[in-house]
Amino acid sequence: MSGILRLATASTSRTILKPSFGLVRSAGIHRHVLQHSNKPSQSRITSSSPKLLSSQVPKTILLGINAIQRRAYHDDGAYGYRVPKVYSMPDYTPEELANRVENANLLRLVIGYRTHGHRNANLDPLDIVKRESVPALSAERYALTDSSKVYNLNGILHVNQSKSNTDAKDEASLQTILNHLEKSYCGKIAYEFMHIPNASERRWFARQVESYQKTPITPDDKKRIFELLTKSEVFDHFMGKKFAQVKRYGLEGAESMMVALDALFQTASKSGVTEVVLGMPHRGRLNLLTDLMQYNPTGLFSKVKGNPEFPAGLPATGDVLSHIANSPKLDYGEAEPIHISMLHNPSHLEAVNPVAMGKARAKQMDLIANSSPDCQLGDKVMCVQLHGDAAFTGQGVVMESLGLSNLPHFTSGGSVHIVVNNQIGYTTPAQNARSSVYSSDIGKMINAPVIHVNGDHPEEVVHAMRLAFDYRSKFRKDVILDLIAYRRWGHNELDEPAFTQPLMYNNIRARKSVPKLYEEKLLAESILDKAAIDELRQDYFEKLEDDFAEIDSFKPKADHLEGKWKGMILPTETVSKIDTGIDHEAMKEIGQASVATPGDFMIHPRLEKFHVQSRLSKLKDGQKIDWATAEAIAFGSLLMEGYDVRICGQDVGRGTFSQRHAMLVDQKTERVHIPLNAMSDSQGHLEVANSSLSELAVLGFETGMSYETPKMLNIWEAQFGDFFNSAQVTIDTYVASAETKWLRQSGLVMLLPHGYDGAGPEHSSCRIERWLQMTSDSFDVTDPSIKVNTNMHVVNPTTPAQYFHLLRRQMKRNFRKPLIVIGPKTLLRLPTAISSLKDMGPGTTFEPVLGDSKTEQDPSAVERVLFVSGKLYYDLVKERESKGVDEKVALVRVEELSPFPKDGLKQQIETYSDAKEFTWIQEEPQNGGAYSFMEPRIRQLLPEKVSLGYIGREPSAAPATGIAIVHRKESAGILARAFRL
Repeated sequence: MSGILRLATASTSRTILKPSFGLVRSAGIHRHVLQHSNKPSQSRITSSSPKLLSSQVPKTILLGINAIQRRAYHDDGAYGYRVPKVYSMPDYTPEELANRVENANLLRLVIGYRTHGHRNANLDPLDIVKRESVPALSAERYALTDSSKVYNLNGILHVNQSKSNTDAKDEASLQTILNHLEKSYCGKIAYEFMHIPNASERRWFARQVESYQKTPITPDDKKRIFELLTKSEVFDHFMGKKFAQVKRYGLEGAESMMVALDALFQTASKSGVTEVVLGMPHRGRLNLLTDLMQYNPTGLFSKVKGNPEFPAGLPATGDVLSHIANSPKLDYGEAEPIHISMLHNPSHLEAVNPVAMGKARAKQMDLIANSSPDCQLGDKVMCVQLHGDAAFTGQGVVMESLGLSNLPHFTSGGSVHIVVNNQIGYTTPAQNARSSVYSSDIGKMINAPVIHVNGDHPEEVVHAMRLAFDYRSKFRKDVILDLIAYRRWGHNELDEPAFTQPLMYNNIRARKSVPKLYEEKLLAESILDKAAIDELRQDYFEKLEDDFAEIDSFKPKADHLEGKWKGMILPTETVSKIDTGIDHEAMKEIGQASVATPGDFMIHPRLEKFHVQSRLSKLKDGQKIDWATAEAIAFGSLLMEGYDVRICGQDVGRGTFSQRHAMLVDQKTERVHIPLNAMSDSQGHLEVANSSLSELAVLGFETGMSYETPKMLNIWEAQFGDFFNSAQVTIDTYVASAETKWLRQSGLVMLLPHGYDGAGPEHSSCRIERWLQMTSDSFDVTDPSIKVNTNMHVVNPTTPAQYFHLLRRQMKRNFRKPLIVIGPKTLLRLPTAISSLKDMGPGTTFEPVLGDSKTEQDPSAVERVLFVSGKLYYDLVKERESKGVDEKVALVRVEELSPFPKDGLKQQIETYSDAKEFTWIQEEPQNGGAYSFMEPRIRQLLPEKVSLGYIGREPSAAPATGIAIVHRKESAGILARAFRL
């Protein structure tokens, strides 16, 4: 190959210059996942800067228990493949094994408590559900009847020597053993961990529970607990007094949530975690924001009064009170404060979960790249997810998200889940809300341990939370805290819950609050006196009064372009055309590098012929560049400019249509090689993330990643465009509206293969009409005072060059918008759907509208103008030629549907001002496709008294027919009408 890329970086954009020296074929797989190269600096990168990668053999990463007995690529050397460190406890010694055999009945009793102790634990603050006798916990069941008999405990049970000495006893009486088991497993904390298949994890958990190695709760800790509980209660009472008719979804009855989160943040901070990504629903959100997350109460009160949460003049609609977020730095006395990134949430419960996971993953990738070599997965970043009990067991996104938790291209080292368990969903009790015993049982699908705790006992909540973090820290996997509490009011404060749960609410209304119960405990322990308690309540109430008095003078601040987003702008007008072309030689070198393999790598012979050699031949001529090659060049050019690229979805490495092959698999070893990661030491990284068979969670995950940094091109590709609607909640609440609601930009690209080729109703349409309906495009396209600034771009490119420019445009602008690509299927290999390197060279750009070179020479001869978008264009070209009417019918391609390309279409209409007919033609039914969006807008550009005609399929409830004969007839009819003059 003839040259390596040399880059120059300017303040506005980065430009690829001429080559300076050679790219060589890498003899090994791209550098190890945890060994990131430095990013290019802002200064010019000279020919001496990039260093070619030499042959490297990646170190083997040990897989955890979740990889046992599963087929896997040997892709641990591919960028982004990350698994947690593995922690193993030693196996039983021969002496311990012998004792387990000798005292097998005692062992069975201990296993009974470890497995079933939670069924007899005191977990329900309301004590509504009667605890039945659990036969597995009866010593007599195992023929253990002599309470004074002493047993050897070696390898069976850990009983402490004393309260102050946690070393294990060698032996103990049966009565001592039973007392210890009851105390360990049947108290106000209970555990489920025996379902975990990993023996080391089970042994570690049992040891932690049975040894009682709990960090003592000091008097200062108790004061802190009381402060959090009391402030939460005072806040709810204040809100009830000032805003009696507001639905605030308060925390009364579950105030221990505040204690749990504070304990988690403090423990994490002491362990070196510096970043927490927090996703949570509405319940208790306002309490958390004002009492722990440092949100200005005046701002909250101002919002309740109906004022915006953003400065005046910003183009944001805002959101409801219970969706507000904040991202403070909390100081727990460590060297570095812990940063809590609280995410905005929609009303669609649990939809925030995968978004939080994706943002945490993106933070991890960035921190590991810039940390010491020994930085491990989960060391610095932790994902925390709060759930309601009914939503956690009822919403399918929970299962999909949990399914991502241990996947190498999705894990961030384990999430801590807190189920704020109100024991009711709106008005629905548990027996009608779930088929499982606990709402947390869904977590067992990934073998997550569950810690149940009685929310009336906040000190136990602290112990439980610390244990949950210790597990996550040790094994880097998900863990669930089931905080069993109650809801003092109805679903909101205006509800009357006794309509449907009279007995439950008789119980609740007769109870003292959690803060009051803890107050009594501290008074009894002389930790606080009544005067100090009254002073705390009064001082905080008065502070809230002072905050309330400042509403009229409050001025909100914007925080949407801070941190990694500095340098980006909030656009007031969109930009569709910018120079995104690159140097011809650079394109050739990147294209060649995209199919380069190590010397010992055995590629599949068909790929060698039809993918590698075919691409090299096309690059040599600079002609007939196909879609996959254009995409690879776009990716590679961005990588060489220092950007990262992540493409994710089902089968994206190969591509649904076997077109991409961004990852190659060695035919001898199944070792994975990603050629574009082997160009230069100073390049960015391409992560190829083949996902699970999920749309909702995976798209949410990629959305979360896109929020973290504007320096990564995040792409989600649907297997077929039709399947996007499985992720409709994420699309509606995040992709389409996040910037409008919360000023949160995203450069996410969605690739949606689309096209009517006889594949039936679920393999033909990505529902273009729905995407266009979700855009904020103006209906008035003639008023020059209306600035075009749509929420996202919807495009339907017909050439590889157009696609190339779109990908580069995503990163070259100084703002980010989601890009919805109506992607190709048959065009991927259509001989006429090609481009040349010249089409992607310097000075070239994406064109929202493409005119007709056949008719532009003599536009006065044109009788009919057909506006078309997508692959139908190529069918029309072929049909027009066969009819011999090339000069009479003009084909105008609309490549960008939204923002509506007014200028390009206006120019085309003026070019063909003598035409008799202007018609929109499409493959889709009339109630689908782009027609209903384009017709009222194009009509405004047409001459007076000229209407826009329609050619396409008739309206239909199904997107396409599944009958081949009917499909062919419909397609033929569209083409026939197109040229019936």
